[in-house]
Amino acid sequence: MLMVPLPFLQGNNMALSKSALKSKIEAEMVKGGIVIAGEHAQASILAQAIANAVVDEITANALVVVPGGSSAGQFKVS
Repeated sequence: MLMVPLPFLQGNNMALSKSALKSKIEAEMVKGGIVIAGEHAQASILAQAIANAVVDEITANALVVVPGGSSAGQFKVS
């Protein structure tokens, strides 16, 4: 289970986007010298698979913990 502390989320609306995460993964791959385009390139497929798995894991298992106040409790990430 992934626990997300409240200070990390305050002021942030963390929209989870598989396509945005894929783009970020691809950008890091390119910076690392990995070819992501071309007839035989498979890196974009890998980037999409990683992005899908990460977003699915977070939306399935992450909880935001609010330690006090009127909204105290644990809440699922959606």
